[in-house]
Amino acid sequence: MMKPAPKSLLEFIEGHDCFYILGHREPDGDCIGSQLALASMLQSMGKRAHVLSSGPFNRIEILPFEARFKSEVPAERDFERTAALVLDCSSMSRIGNIAERMPDIPAAFIDHHATAGAVGPYDWLDESAPAVSAMILLLMEAMNHAPTKEEAELLFFGLSTDTGFFRHLDEHSSETFRIAARLVDAGVSPKRVFMAINGGRTLASRRMLGELLLRIQPYYEGRLLVSWVTIDDQQKYGMSSRDSDLLYQLMMGIVDCEVCFVVKQETDDMCTVGLRSRDSVNVAKIAEKYGGGGHRLAAGLSMNGKVNQVVHTLVDAFSSVFSEDTEGK
Repeated sequence: MMKPAPKSLLEFIEGHDCFYILGHREPDGDCIGSQLALASMLQSMGKRAHVLSSGPFNRIEILPFEARFKSEVPAERDFERTAALVLDCSSMSRIGNIAERMPDIPAAFIDHHATAGAVGPYDWLDESAPAVSAMILLLMEAMNHAPTKEEAELLFFGLSTDTGFFRHLDEHSSETFRIAARLVDAGVSPKRVFMAINGGRTLASRRMLGELLLRIQPYYEGRLLVSWVTIDDQQKYGMSSRDSDLLYQLMMGIVDCEVCFVVKQETDDMCTVGLRSRDSVNVAKIAEKYGGGGHRLAAGLSMNGKVNQVVHTLVDAFSSVFSEDTEGK
C-alpha cells in the first residue's frame, strides 16, 4: 500500500506562492509527466510554477515536451514565499547543472527510489509507489484537486513509462491499476498513450536494434547478458535511434537471462549504463557502487572509460551475485 502524502508536504505547498519544479537530469516520462502535471495543479491554485530541467531530452517519447521546460532559473521577486519541489529523485546531486544556479530556498523531495540519505521535514519518499506520477495523483486528491484531462494524460504517461506499460507489475499491484482506472475516468486513452510511448520509431532505429541484438554477449552461463552502443553506431543510425526499452524486453525474454545491461559510449571517455533485472537481483545496489542508482529491477549509472573497459568492470561486479552457482564450474 502506498503511503499518503504527509501533512507537512501539504502545508509546505499551501505556505508558498511560487515553486521551482525540478526533476533529475536525463529525464524520463515519469519525471516530466509528474513535473508538468504538478505545475498545472499549482497554477490552478493561483500559484506560480517554473518547470525546470537540465535535460537532455534524448528519449523520443519526451521530445514533444521539451519546449515546456526552462533550462535557466528565472528570477523571482519574493524568495521568502518561493520554494522548490524536486520530483523523481531525492538529492540535488541528480538534478544536473541547473542545481548550481538554484537560489537558497527550502525544498521538498517527492520520490519512489530507494535512498540512504536523510529525509527532510517536507519530503515524501515511498519505495512502494510504482511511479512518482502515481504519487502526484494521490497528492492532488489529498488537496481536493480533480485532475484535468491533460493532467491525467501526463500522469498516465509517467505511470506507463515506469511500469513498462504495466508489464513490470506483479500480483501485489491492484492499487496501481485502481490509480490507472481513475486516470482513465478523467479522460485518458491508454491506446493513445501507448502509441505516444512506443510509436514514432524510425527504420534506422530498428536496424540499430538488430545490430545490438547481434552483439549480445552472455556471461555466467547466460544469466547475465550484455550489449553496447558505440559512437560509430550513433553516427551511422542517429543519436536518437537507440530503442533501449524494447532492447531490454528482448534481452530479458531470453532463456536463463536474469540480468542484462547495455553500455552506451556517450563521449570518448565516458559511458552511460542501463541495467535491468528479471526478479531476484537488485541492480540498484550494483549501480550505487559506481555513483548511480534507481530501482531494484531497473537502474543506471555513468562511468569513465571506453565501452570494453566498462563492460569488463561491470561483468566483474556481478561475480559475487552469481558466485554461488558458478563456484567450481
